[in-house]
Amino acid sequence: MSTGKVENLLDEKVRLEKNALTVLQKRYLRKDEKGNIAETPEGLFFRVASNIAQADINYDKNADINATIKEFHLMMANLDFLPNSPTLMNAGRHLQQLSACFVLPIEDSMDSIFETLKNTALIHKSGGGTGFSFSRLRPNKDVVKSTTGVSSGPVSFMQVFNSATEAIKQGGTRRGANMGMLRIDHPDILEFISAKDKNDSLNNFNISVAITKEFMEALENNTDYNLYNPRNGKVSGTLNARAVFDKIIEQAWKNGEPGVVFIDNINDKNPTPKIGEIESTNPCGEQPLLPYESCNLGSINLGHFIKGEDVDWGKLEKTVKTAVHFLDNVIDMNNYPIGKIGEVTRANRKIGLGIMGWADMLLSLGIPYGSQESLNLAEKLMKFIQDKSHEFSQELAIKRGAFVNFKNSIYAAGKPIRNATTTTIAPTGTIGIIASASGGIEPIFALVYKRSQCLDNEEMYEINPYFEKLAKEKGFYSKELMDKIAQKGSIQKFSEIPEAIRKIFVTSHDISPESHVRMQAAFQKFTDNAVSKTVNFPNSATKEDVKKVYVLSYKMGCKGVTVYRDGSRDIQVLNIASNNEGQQVKEAKTRVRPNRTVGFTFLMHTGCGKMYVTVNEDDDGICEVFTQLGKSGGCTSSQAEAISRLISLALRSGVDQKAIIKQIKGIRCPSPTLAAGGAILSCADAVAKALEMYTKEKMSPDLFTQKTISDSSFSEEKQYSSHPDKNVTGACPQCPECGEMLTFAEGCVVCRECGYSKCF
Repeated sequence: MSTGKVENLLDEKVRLEKNALTVLQKRYLRKDEKGNIAETPEGLFFRVASNIAQADINYDKNADINATIKEFHLMMANLDFLPNSPTLMNAGRHLQQLSACFVLPIEDSMDSIFETLKNTALIHKSGGGTGFSFSRLRPNKDVVKSTTGVSSGPVSFMQVFNSATEAIKQGGTRRGANMGMLRIDHPDILEFISAKDKNDSLNNFNISVAITKEFMEALENNTDYNLYNPRNGKVSGTLNARAVFDKIIEQAWKNGEPGVVFIDNINDKNPTPKIGEIESTNPCGEQPLLPYESCNLGSINLGHFIKGEDVDWGKLEKTVKTAVHFLDNVIDMNNYPIGKIGEVTRANRKIGLGIMGWADMLLSLGIPYGSQESLNLAEKLMKFIQDKSHEFSQELAIKRGAFVNFKNSIYAAGKPIRNATTTTIAPTGTIGIIASASGGIEPIFALVYKRSQCLDNEEMYEINPYFEKLAKEKGFYSKELMDKIAQKGSIQKFSEIPEAIRKIFVTSHDISPESHVRMQAAFQKFTDNAVSKTVNFPNSATKEDVKKVYVLSYKMGCKGVTVYRDGSRDIQVLNIASNNEGQQVKEAKTRVRPNRTVGFTFLMHTGCGKMYVTVNEDDDGICEVFTQLGKSGGCTSSQAEAISRLISLALRSGVDQKAIIKQIKGIRCPSPTLAAGGAILSCADAVAKALEMYTKEKMSPDLFTQKTISDSSFSEEKQYSSHPDKNVTGACPQCPECGEMLTFAEGCVVCRECGYSKCF
């Protein structure tokens, strides 16, 4: 083994954007016992490279480890390639759990269900996400012979898994995420389809329906299809395919779920069909896996592979080779949270090499996203990566041996290969921020947007660097124009921008849903596993529009599809009901607010952060409510302020407090949170419950710790929630941690400022 020095790699500075450094400091860099950062970005990449390179010794005791360290380090430090987050976080540290994706089996027994629940906790604690098929569980109200009772069905057990996930933090850096699947021919399929009808349900799950070829044929022919009881495999009923499909479409149109996975298409490409059937994927749907299988992923930053007016194919080939070597090493260096997972993973050695920065590459080459030219390049590029990754995996097989199940695989008649799969296109939320790259194969979300939190209230913009550079070169850059673009979100109607530039700089909502599907299909054609991609719709899209996309994705060979209609997961609007007779209500005379009021401030934990609710009264009773919502700022705080102002106006206009509570209590937003007194369903719900507590506890003044005099100010607080953690906001417009805009892509919301992310 070579003993040459490699420590000088720590002296080579990594060039990072501000947001990238923020994400690394918050989520990736090692910290000491006091929580202080104890590692530099250079140290992180050196730590990871040094650790992963050690696997070479398993196959060659004389391997030049230092050369491998340098090769791995250069690839990551230049941000040409980054592995999935658990590898960056844990390689070379005590945890040493390096995989992001796991699938666990759930058999039809209480022992299996709760054994899987235990294993799920171990995986989430180690930083991984889990996928499950609940299709083997007997349906609701089916017989249970051992107890002479009846089953509660798959959805009830999904709620158990959801609650367990809520209680577990992933190594302090990542919150658990799950994929829940149910076959379209399961008797409880209708209940499953509606399981996330309310946005606060199963909020630690993405859910997808596993669609079969039998169902798609029935759908095309407008016939019924069979339901099968998994307890005995017998037909237990029939449903009309179009009616069921319409129900899926309705829910997807309403809030983006369920997605669909074409499970027979997936198993047609299963590399080890004799070993087992694939029943589920990881949380974002791009990695189909056998039970107890895991996969480690990594992505090449395509924005770094431009040479003149073409792709730098030579550099790309070299990086693919190094990345395959790296990812294969990860399998050996991984500390699997469960022994069975290590056994199955090493037997198939699946890796998932993918890409990010696809939109960046197209902008650099002047190719409009969604054009035929972009689709042609997508196929050419992914075929190149696929072919080269297979070629290098075959080279590794010569040196290290084929994967254990090779003889039972689809490759058995050909050259030995090291890895059962080599390519996956995954979401690249946080590693995309680190690399300053556009996410996966998604188009850019916005060219210009205002930052919501700035020092000294100075207006600042986040501007796509490619667009900003071109705008200045072509002479149409101005602060006024950037402000207009930030408000519109698209440049397509700005005549002052040259048409040729408008044609190239399209955003996700400028692209037709059909073009989204065609782009996904182009990449899927040359991807071993699957492709994570969101088909974006404007808010005005119809259910028929969604249906066309689902059918098109199946016909074009996609393995699944996820849709998102703009605004479908936003915070609910508070509706004001008219009276029963439909008569106009005369304006009540509003009493004047006195200079001095008396009240209390309650601390309420909501899904958007800490909310301070002050309830004040004058001589005539409760007269006003003030709210202050943590640090979230922006739209969320303004809506909370609007609610409190309207309530105050109503109270001083003589509206009964109970009527106000009745109107706003129970309003739900995408992410409720648990508190000591029960669930807080939304900011509006928090205000209602604060009003209730005020009335109730005013009758028992000894329960209050201190009474405060309030003149539109906040002083002493009484805490009514024991939940100590920051909460997640699902699809709230602002990030709950920094207040910046959240973007929805690849089944998740991601903050491009601080790296916060949450999968649905």
